[in-house]
Amino acid sequence: MTLSLTPELERALAEAAQRQGTTPEVLAQEFLRERLLPADKPEADLEESGTLAEALADFIGVLSSSEFVDGGAQLSERTGERFAEGLMARREQGRL
Repeated sequence: MTLSLTPELERALAEAAQRQGTTPEVLAQEFLRERLLPADKPEADLEESGTLAEALADFIGVLSSSEFVDGGAQLSERTGERFAEGLMARREQGRL
């Protein structure tokens, strides 16, 4: 396959390749592979990460449970009790 690039894209690709110490062709292939085949990540990359959390770091976030509800209880506390209370309330309303 042959791709025609505008002079601006060709210049930008050549400059980026030079900065990275590679050829424009290799850089273009790597870029297209990353953009079009993101799920095809080699297993070696995951193994080099160390832990599962490190491997998934770009895909997960952190939630803060610093908000207080019900007279000061944090959202992450008493979750089982709060769930049961919610079920009982729905049952009393005839919605369960």
